[in-house]
Amino acid sequence: MKKKDSGGLGMTIPKRMRIAGVTFYLRNGQLIGRESSTHEKRSNTLPQFIQRQKMRHTTALWKELRYCDVMFTERRTAYQNFASLANQLPAVFVTKRLMDQSSFLMPGIPMSDGILPMVKQELGEVNGVPALLTDLKESDRTLHTKLRLYTAVQTLKYEMPRVRFSMRDVSWWDMTVVDGRLALVGEEFADEMKGWALVKVVDGRCSPQTIVTRCTLYQQYTTEDALERAADSYGGLTETPFLSPR
Repeated sequence: MKKKDSGGLGMTIPKRMRIAGVTFYLRNGQLIGRESSTHEKRSNTLPQFIQRQKMRHTTALWKELRYCDVMFTERRTAYQNFASLANQLPAVFVTKRLMDQSSFLMPGIPMSDGILPMVKQELGEVNGVPALLTDLKESDRTLHTKLRLYTAVQTLKYEMPRVRFSMRDVSWWDMTVVDGRLALVGEEFADEMKGWALVKVVDGRCSPQTIVTRCTLYQQYTTEDALERAADSYGGLTETPFLSPR
């Protein structure tokens, strides 16, 4: 390959080189970059496929969540913060046809990240009425402390699962005292296609919270059968598609 001296600096620059799928070459003294094309089949081992499906789902969740006035303050960008946490969620396997649009409601979806203590919360009942139970106490009520309730709704239309998110401010006076702890009480907390996260906010700082939900739709997309169907739609794996040894 011919090389060109770089301004007497003792360096040589190849006329053409390929880096990470992009080909760079010199034209009239300018460095040009173009996406490379190759007919070589992309490697798709089981670990690679699982990680790609996780990242696909992380991206799909963020597309829905980013317009919801979320607070992720512990990384350089909100997306980086969200993605680092969402990558810990179980992998859900969908076919290539559903890749761009599908998203799933599951426990543990990150809804905020910050330096305040986490608010412990779980779904339960208060006097027979569904409720979101927390470890907040009446003494936590202060003038500068706000509460945000994030709600996630799982939909399934034309075989396309999708999660929608919304947020509303909650007044401390909306809370019910239960054994010295505060709870949100209402029939909505019985909905098995919804999930919630109550975030505490003080002067621009927030608590790290994740979704609690009774929704189980996502589970049918975590099986070996779902993995095999999804992998086949991408042309198959380069190793045996088993989630665990047989």
